[in-house]
Amino acid sequence: MPDATPAELERRSNLRTIREVVPYLWPKEPRWVRVRVVLALVLLLAAKLVSVVTPLIYKGAVDSLEGVSDLMLGAVGLTVAYGGARLMNVGFQQARDAAFSRVGQRALRQLARETFTHIHRLSLRFHLTRRTGGLSRIIERGVKGVDFLLRFMLLSVGPLILELLLVAIVLFVLFDWRYLAVVSGTIALYVWFTFRVTEWRVQIRRRMNAEDTDANQKAVDSLLNYETVKYFGAENREADRYDRAMQGYETAAVQTANSLAILNTGQSLLITAGLVAVMVMAALGVQDGSLTVGDFVMVNAYMIQITMPLNFLGTVYREIRQSLVDMREMFDLLGQPSEVQERENAKPITVPAGEIVFDNVRFAYDPERPILKGINLTVPPGQTVAIVGASGSGKSTIGRLLFRFYDVTGGAIRIDGQDLRDVTQSSLHDQIGVVPQDTVLFNDTIGYNIAYGRGGATEEDVIEAAKAARIHDFVMRLPEGYDTAVGERGLKLSGGEKQRVGIARTLLKNPPILLLDEATSALDTQTEQEIKVALDRAGEGRTVLIIAHRLSTVAEADLIVVLEDGEIVELGTHGELLQLQRRYAQLWANQAAERREAS
Repeated sequence: MPDATPAELERRSNLRTIREVVPYLWPKEPRWVRVRVVLALVLLLAAKLVSVVTPLIYKGAVDSLEGVSDLMLGAVGLTVAYGGARLMNVGFQQARDAAFSRVGQRALRQLARETFTHIHRLSLRFHLTRRTGGLSRIIERGVKGVDFLLRFMLLSVGPLILELLLVAIVLFVLFDWRYLAVVSGTIALYVWFTFRVTEWRVQIRRRMNAEDTDANQKAVDSLLNYETVKYFGAENREADRYDRAMQGYETAAVQTANSLAILNTGQSLLITAGLVAVMVMAALGVQDGSLTVGDFVMVNAYMIQITMPLNFLGTVYREIRQSLVDMREMFDLLGQPSEVQERENAKPITVPAGEIVFDNVRFAYDPERPILKGINLTVPPGQTVAIVGASGSGKSTIGRLLFRFYDVTGGAIRIDGQDLRDVTQSSLHDQIGVVPQDTVLFNDTIGYNIAYGRGGATEEDVIEAAKAARIHDFVMRLPEGYDTAVGERGLKLSGGEKQRVGIARTLLKNPPILLLDEATSALDTQTEQEIKVALDRAGEGRTVLIIAHRLSTVAEADLIVVLEDGEIVELGTHGELLQLQRRYAQLWANQAAERREAS
């Protein structure tokens, strides 16, 4: 079997995308969705039947005025009936839209939620390699694409096709095959021309979308790094960088506008030619007596009735094509497998003691570059174990593996005898509290950020956690107290204040295991000592794993592990390791000298 052409592959992809949308419109539950879909289709059919009958009533009214109609209603009655038919047509269409709107909005909301939830399930590796601005645009365009497809394909293109078929039948029955041939030929040429030009326009639109995404990513990236931009006086550089991205978008947008002019001109030429041809045929028929003036008016009404929606066909076709592209991006995102998979028989973890065992743990982000090379370590319940070492030794990787951002590539990590790969991820995350090096806060209030540690936390719970983290007094001195907004990523607070909020948030979570990942390395010495007191209190009665660069923060740990090049090279208390006069003692001496120089 020969390889499929790109066009064939795209058609298959489009059909697959449409099939993926169908379950949202025709679900087994709730049943009201199917009822509304059926009702919308019935109303659609009624609207189109009325629209096809309306020109016939118009013909009867005109013929009555000339005295050639046998209809009993008369000219006035038929005119009223004509107005009633037009009103019924609009009424059925509006009722159809009202019946379907809840179905469509439910589908959009469900798709958006599933995509948003799935993105949160994807691995840390995925999020480190993708840009937030690009992801948000994929979701935004994908949901808009589904919305457009529902509104125009089901409520515009489908009805248009049905109306064309009904009008074709009427023309063939009431007149002859020549009228049908001209109308069919006009529509065929119109559709062919529209699709060919639109295919060209779709390519331009794709370039425009790519430039738009690139510009948006650069804008988001620059705004997130506002302080860095200011530090280096790079406002003009950032503006130029953004402008270069927008320049590509501008070029593509101009090409889109020019191609639209070509499309509209060609469409008008074809439609006008077909309309004139049919009207000339009808005029000749009136002249030779084979048709009435009412027939002439009816043919004109039918041509206008079918050509008006055809004028939007190019726009609709292009938008449907683009919608399918946008939807495919979103469904591809939904189909992106999570790197950390949960086993079918996974059970919630139980942590009665809090013992952590690293059993010959091996890990590599890239198979050719191993990070951890066989770590064997036991963290006893209720004790504090520190992991120290130079940058790149694998310290933070151990923390990420414990929280199961990644799965080990060799060996196992166990908590109270349970392999992390055998338990549910949500239950594991509930049992571990993390205080990272840079606590990132939501752009909300201090109270909201502390309460984030536990769903349903009361105001009293928040205050108690804040007191334990030694930030309550600071908060109460603020004019708005716990209602003080912290700004995007917590930028309105100092580093130490953010860390205290992070500690309070973790204390509110009340986990049996605490992971401190370089929690004080970004702070000054005085603030570090103040935060250390809060951390010591947070660690009471818990198993604590400290990942640290500054050795002064771990001197009181029950056990210190020295990591180098992914392997444990020393193990012991602070005093024991100093006596060994090896790697730890060297690191301690170096940092002591740095502290003396800084003072």
